[in-house]
Amino acid sequence: MAGRPRSIDNTQIFEAMIRVMGRTGPGSMSLASVAEEAGIVPGTLVQRFGSKRGLILALAEYTGQRSADLREQAQRDQRRSLDVLIELLVGAWDSSTTPQQYANHLAFLCADLADAQFLGLTQENHRSQRTLIDDLLHAGVDTGDLLEGTDVENLTATIQSVIAGAGVIWAIEQRGPLTERLHSALEQVLAPHRTPTP
Repeated sequence: MAGRPRSIDNTQIFEAMIRVMGRTGPGSMSLASVAEEAGIVPGTLVQRFGSKRGLILALAEYTGQRSADLREQAQRDQRRSLDVLIELLVGAWDSSTTPQQYANHLAFLCADLADAQFLGLTQENHRSQRTLIDDLLHAGVDTGDLLEGTDVENLTATIQSVIAGAGVIWAIEQRGPLTERLHSALEQVLAPHRTPTP
């Protein structure tokens, strides 16, 4: 396989890797399968990341940076903060995601929790997401979209728990698209805190 030029950027590699992770789970994913998905030769991945572990660590760091970028984007965005919040959390998943793909991604998370280095990055990414949600909820209070006096810290923790729980329940029940389930769950959590419209 001739492969693509070396100019392929890491973002393209990470996006290809995420697709492979959904299809295979942690046990079956290899540098060769990621390289094939990205349209490059495995040697390119070895040169850039050294090993499968190095590639997974790089993806975790990329995910954390992406959360920071989304936070900056949200601060610049002129749309309502609650709309941005829902779009970012739901948009992290494709509407065509299957329960098996979700289970495979969950298997990677479980593996991360058993490895100290991966756990540290996972915790950092969790904190980045929490900060992003917190910022958007505070913005919602400031603009009057959320009721004055809303306990933003508690609501942030609830949203993170609901997103994780809704995904697992969806994978068990296997009804409808994941994105619809997540969107519905978020709307239900936010509804009691929204400022009533005339």
